[in-house]
Amino acid sequence: MNEPNASQILLQIVGAVCLLLWGVNMVSIGLNRAFGTALRRFISNSTSNRFKAFGVGVFVATLLQSSTAASMIVSSFAARNVITITGAIAVMLGADVGTTFAAQFMSLDIAWLIPVLLAAGYVINKSMEESHYKHVGRSFVGLALIFISLGMIKTVAAPLGHSDVMREIMEPLSSQPLLALILAALFTWLAHSSLGSVLLFMSFVHAQMITPQLGFALVLGANIGGVIAPVVMTLRDIPAGRRVALGNLLTRVIGVFACLPFLSYIGPLMAELPGDPARQLVNFHTFFNIILAACFLPFIGPMTRLSEIILPDRARDEDESLPRYLDPTAFATPPAALACVARETLRVSDVIQRMMRDTLEALRTNNTHLVQSIRDQESIVDSLYESIKNYLARLSSHALDKHESKRYMQILTFSTNLEHIGDIIDKNLMEMASKKIRNQDNFSRQGFTEISDLHHRVMDSMALAQNVFMTGDVKMARKLFEEKAVLRSQEMQAAESHFRRLSEGVAETIATSSLHLDILRDLRRINSYVSLIAYPILEEAKELKPTRLRTTKPKVVKPKITKEKKELDESGSQDEKPN
Repeated sequence: MNEPNASQILLQIVGAVCLLLWGVNMVSIGLNRAFGTALRRFISNSTSNRFKAFGVGVFVATLLQSSTAASMIVSSFAARNVITITGAIAVMLGADVGTTFAAQFMSLDIAWLIPVLLAAGYVINKSMEESHYKHVGRSFVGLALIFISLGMIKTVAAPLGHSDVMREIMEPLSSQPLLALILAALFTWLAHSSLGSVLLFMSFVHAQMITPQLGFALVLGANIGGVIAPVVMTLRDIPAGRRVALGNLLTRVIGVFACLPFLSYIGPLMAELPGDPARQLVNFHTFFNIILAACFLPFIGPMTRLSEIILPDRARDEDESLPRYLDPTAFATPPAALACVARETLRVSDVIQRMMRDTLEALRTNNTHLVQSIRDQESIVDSLYESIKNYLARLSSHALDKHESKRYMQILTFSTNLEHIGDIIDKNLMEMASKKIRNQDNFSRQGFTEISDLHHRVMDSMALAQNVFMTGDVKMARKLFEEKAVLRSQEMQAAESHFRRLSEGVAETIATSSLHLDILRDLRRINSYVSLIAYPILEEAKELKPTRLRTTKPKVVKPKITKEKKELDESGSQDEKPN
């Protein structure tokens, strides 16, 4: 068999590197999907002091195998004042240590575990299809891919360790550790995985493609590159959210450049520890992060103040049209993302209810300023709905299970119906309020009482719909559905009462007749949109009939018999009689 040439070796190494990064990503996403919601709750409740926060960071990053994921979670919490900046930075120091423990485990030579992980991953994923724990199986498969890819790199790259060409290529990097550090940082930033980079460099040392001394410089670069991604990803956050990633970057940069002049002394120290040169690289990665955490953990306060000086708070009024709860870091954990967007949808519902309350007051008082305020609030509804829609569109690119897909559609439908209600209030009810103000019309006392009673019933339905949306309770959904028929009956009674006043010649009723009937109609339309949240819940509980139409027997249509056809049939019957 022919020996592989340089291009084939390079192609196989590139493929193995991609498989390595894919496996790391699978493990992180799988564990995030399985335990992400619980971990987010755990982080938010366990940062009362820096040492406890440090331990939380170690645990979370070891489990998720991604300090970037931990950084994005704590940044979003800090931006919403769920945890303090001091606690968040302590979590990140722990997360950086936690990823080194994951690297220690993955650097072990345990090839026998690969078929066990593949088999266990497949069985768990298939046997727990209805549970979010099925994603643990995905993580097992990802872990197996990591071990497979590392084996591929070690095997394929082994011939390059004895290549004179490879030595000539690597010689400039060996003599220029700062250049090697920068290149490693760029690669790690692009790969979004310091863990994957460290494992890759370890494989290169094992294959003797690079020296351990060069590997130490590359590991330092990976430590910086791993914290660049969170800094870039939080650029649009408020300063409180950006300080966490910035504080973590500052500790990395200070630690790396403090260590860089002593690289020549690190090799002999690591060589005294048991293990081959590849193991020395992973040990260096672990010791560097532990020492860094020990040095900076007592000085988190000054680091927090430095980050506040670099990123001071911006004095600004809160813009109600901007979303508050759409956490971009929650996409890796769909249940958490769905909870975020549901909360934002409830905020839209609150704005709609405020518009509805103000609508009745505007109709009663002919207040022009209140009409304009309601229309301004409708712009807020449109802006928030657009943000919700875009967030859901991004979430749809992630794999959702059956329950998550159902909740996704429920949120999308409810938010869309709320936006339609806002349009009805703005384009219909406010137009009629403006017309009433221009004409200086007033409803009759009984007429406005009927509008007010119908309005209050719609408001009650909206409050009930919010509860149904959050709980999915069948009894409340049934009550909401029944209220629709009650409100329709009340609207018809109000219309009949209005026509009686017309026939009696009540002056206010005559002047506001079209306005009155149109308002009743629009209130019923709003209630119809509100009650739609109950339909899928009742259908799933088999509480709805397929149709409201009464079943009737099909009408049999008899063929029409003409006189000529009758005579012809009688003559034919006589011919058929036996002689």
